[in-house]
Amino acid sequence: MAVISDGFDAGGMALCPDYAEYFPRLEAVGSETLRELLLSEARAGRPVRVLVYDPHLAWALRVARAAGVATAAFFSQPCAVDIVYGELWAGRLALPVTDGRALLAREALGVELGPEDMPPFAAVPELQPVLTKTSIGQFDGLEDADDVLLNSFRDIAPKEAEYMELTWRAKMIGPTMPSYFLDDNRLPSNKSYGFNLFSDGVSCMDWLDKHSMSSVVLVCYGTVSNYDATLLEELGSGLCNSGKPFLRVVRSNEAHKLSEELKEKCENNGLIVAWFHQLQVLHTRLSLLVVFLLWESHIGQTNPPSQSM
Repeated sequence: MAVISDGFDAGGMALCPDYAEYFPRLEAVGSETLRELLLSEARAGRPVRVLVYDPHLAWALRVARAAGVATAAFFSQPCAVDIVYGELWAGRLALPVTDGRALLAREALGVELGPEDMPPFAAVPELQPVLTKTSIGQFDGLEDADDVLLNSFRDIAPKEAEYMELTWRAKMIGPTMPSYFLDDNRLPSNKSYGFNLFSDGVSCMDWLDKHSMSSVVLVCYGTVSNYDATLLEELGSGLCNSGKPFLRVVRSNEAHKLSEELKEKCENNGLIVAWFHQLQVLHTRLSLLVVFLLWESHIGQTNPPSQSM
């Protein structure tokens, strides 16, 4: 495994909670270290043939092309989300996008999406202006990519898949998840790809196993949510007072917002972790999911274990 730098090597994004500062730094330092990596691999006699890049890092496409390396953009979000951001980039939609009626009328979507269904950065762009810009910017230079890959499949969203294929040359290759979760017994140990945005030393699986079937409430807020301390405290108090066992995710860079009093109170019927493996935690013990995933994952679509809010 080789790595490139985001300019904050001592701690990554946790050292720079200001996205307006982080993303320009990531592009500047990341572009240079990616260029150096491609050159060093070529000098070592193992030139990189293809760079598969996340379109949120659109600058990676330009670096690869300058080095003569073929590129494949890999979109990890659902087709409907990609369509919204793609239409915004192309100027066929305007912010804010409060519903999907226009896209349905143009047969870009197979179902009508209401305000509560829209990607938050498109529906409420002032929520996170930098992330709104980055999400729309995924399509920057996409016409120059040699391939466009989507973590989806036609059966789950046929109309949306067709639109992405015709409009952006997309190829459906999903769901891209370890084979263990696809009822494929050929590689029983293939449960993880070995890379996660966050990590946690506390395993929640043993804790879940100790509870009865369909009894645990799972609460998580997504990778980039930014709640103030008062709200996090109120949510925590509500969970503790519910009397129900709960598993709550509070990212390590948000943990300082929780009071020690609340942490101690939660120990009676809950477990607070900084991260969990999403596929593994979809467990028979869960009864209710309270989630805010910003459309980052296909898990809710492909593996619905219980009721979701």
